[in-house]
Amino acid sequence: MTIARYSLIAASLLTLAACGKQQEPAAPEAASAPAASAAAAAPAKTEGGDTVKIGHAAPLTGNIAHLGKDNEYGVKMAIDEINDAGGADIGGKKVKFELVSEDDQADPKTATTVAQRFVDQKVAGVIGHLNSGTTIPASKIYSDAGIPQISPSATAVAYTAQGFKTAFRVMANDAQQGKVLGDYAVTKLKAKKVAIVDDRTAYGQGLADEFEKAAKAAGAEVVKREFTTNQETDFNAILTSIKGAKPELIFYGGMDAQAAPLKKQAKKLGISAKVMGGDGTQTPELIKLAGADAEGMISSSPGQDKVAMPGGKEFLDKFKAKFGTEVQLYAPYCYDAVKVMVEAMKKAGSTEPAKYLPELAKIELDGVTGHISFDEKGDIKNGAITIYQVKGGKWEVLEVVGGK
Repeated sequence: MTIARYSLIAASLLTLAACGKQQEPAAPEAASAPAASAAAAAPAKTEGGDTVKIGHAAPLTGNIAHLGKDNEYGVKMAIDEINDAGGADIGGKKVKFELVSEDDQADPKTATTVAQRFVDQKVAGVIGHLNSGTTIPASKIYSDAGIPQISPSATAVAYTAQGFKTAFRVMANDAQQGKVLGDYAVTKLKAKKVAIVDDRTAYGQGLADEFEKAAKAAGAEVVKREFTTNQETDFNAILTSIKGAKPELIFYGGMDAQAAPLKKQAKKLGISAKVMGGDGTQTPELIKLAGADAEGMISSSPGQDKVAMPGGKEFLDKFKAKFGTEVQLYAPYCYDAVKVMVEAMKKAGSTEPAKYLPELAKIELDGVTGHISFDEKGDIKNGAITIYQVKGGKWEVLEVVGGK
């Protein structure tokens, strides 16, 4: 998940530039160049030197910082494991890695500042960004610099549709996810009248668009289409309008920080329609924020359930022991993204981006989340989608669609 948005004007500008995912809170003007959360060391000695830098970017402050830290922990866990084992054998030399983690504030402009900082620091690769709306503008900078980028959580179709050879992701995209959600809402939940709300971010709007296409194709009528922002918490006006249209299901395209109050307020207004969201809402935080009103919430997440992942149980136990907290959403994908990147370096016998990039494109690796290989666009092949529902205060699996 990967786990992350901006105004309508910013979204329009990004669409013209290339297009965009997830929640992007607007960054304050004074904070357009955030400090790194891990101090920069000497330039990486990328031909077998002692230390090679790997960049990580996500919102480490703001209303989805819990997802950003989850991503950072996943990257850190993989790097620490490699280093604790003595480093990776690359080109006949032992190489250790340094995590350089930056707060992109889930803001597109800040993300480009962060991306340029990574280029200037000569990182060998980047894990991130979390949000599609930050991943997409940053990807152009990485492409121009020839630095491989693996997003663990940006699911907007536009990210890999740009044709950048440096862009990869380790989870299914929104075209896959939106289709599954729309089909499920109509064929399994029997919703013939649906309302749609999105947060106008690249992720939220993009996923809502894909849901709408799939729901209509399956025979549903969209009785309302509304939008909000990724900072809003009062949905009473929107929900009152929706209530009059009498939908059987409300789909929300956005993150848990907004989905939780939307779900609570829908219950308070006496709306009986089911509420559904995508991976940005399928988190422990949503249950924490919505409390008892989270009951019945339906959400999807790319990939298998964390416990059902091939290495899921072991990963969850190690993560809890190391960081003292539960996995939120995308940490396993971050962990696998690091392992994939390092495996490509090992196969190439080099940490130089230009030398290991071809190996990354043709990688085959069995990770914690499942088998990882990429298609010609950089999308993961055969990505699964899991549908969940909150029952008894916990997320329970309803169905797994696709995957090996």
